[in-house]
Amino acid sequence: MRAFREAVEAGDLDAVEALLAENVVFTSPVVFKPYPGRAITAAILRAVSQVFEDFRYDRELTGGENGRDHALVFTARVGERELSGCDFIHVDEDGLIDELTVMVRPLSGAQALAAAMGARFDAIAKEAEARAASAS
Repeated sequence: MRAFREAVEAGDLDAVEALLAENVVFTSPVVFKPYPGRAITAAILRAVSQVFEDFRYDRELTGGENGRDHALVFTARVGERELSGCDFIHVDEDGLIDELTVMVRPLSGAQALAAAMGARFDAIAKEAEARAASAS
């Protein structure tokens, strides 16, 4: 998904959020339960943009029914831990992201990501509440 990739690479998180469907479901690489909704997904992505260092997409793959499935392969660093991962994206009939699943490896990178995001999660939840309230 070129628009998502370009927005992430440019650090334009408002543009990223505009690409999310209201009913988007975000599936984290380090938490079992999925997070439904644009507000929480946008807040998580904003926090991740602060946690990941030297982030870059390396490859982009497209397929599935009507070309609505995408995989963006990336590399990044969290502190001293290098990691690689993939954003699996599905877009709805309007071209908005309705599913975003992130996977990362190795385990040490996933653990560093989990610790960094866990430390921010109260702020993420508050941001999501505020975004949801302002959207109503």
